[in-house]
Amino acid sequence: MRLYLSSYLMGDDPSMLRRAPDDQGRALIVFNALDQYDTRLRWAQQQSEQLAELGYASEELDLRDHFGSEPGVLAAVIANVDLVWVLGGNTFVLARAMHASGFAAAIAAPLAAGTLTYGGYSAGACVAGPDLRGIHLMDEPDALPEGYDASWPAPGLGLVDTRIVPHVDSDHQEAELAALAVTWLEAEGLPHLPLRDGQAYVIDGNRSSVA
Repeated sequence: MRLYLSSYLMGDDPSMLRRAPDDQGRALIVFNALDQYDTRLRWAQQQSEQLAELGYASEELDLRDHFGSEPGVLAAVIANVDLVWVLGGNTFVLARAMHASGFAAAIAAPLAAGTLTYGGYSAGACVAGPDLRGIHLMDEPDALPEGYDASWPAPGLGLVDTRIVPHVDSDHQEAELAALAVTWLEAEGLPHLPLRDGQAYVIDGNRSSVA
């Protein structure tokens, strides 16, 4: 399994993601954490440019196109991709989109085989955990953009056994909320990993580190 879970943007050391000069990769960018906001186009250009600097040709993967689709359809889209890069925004919106599209099942085989890297920041990192407990203090749990259903659950992907808390001790507008989340998780005795902006939790096979 290859995971790159960043507090904010690409982090200070995205070397795990960098391709060799003669080996261009393919990336899909998931913007669905932004579905309730009108900022998609601004982030699309920035993220595409940053991924290009790391050696990827990228395009958007809009999970809304796969809400309720047959099992295997999304897996076929992802099958020949090197990286799925998932942006921040509202973690609960993102988790519902992943649930409704069958995202977790679609990435399971290539992640296990080591042919796919799951990367993301903020909400894209938080959703990789076992659940979204604690993140309810940072994001609005009941946010429902157009096309979303309140009956859909918002589960974590379960890719890691700890809860990622981004923006801790950082110059970020959510830093105070991140501190509240850490305090709450500590009081509840729940495993969690606070990350400062610039840091990323990296897993490559059996090796893991905070870079």
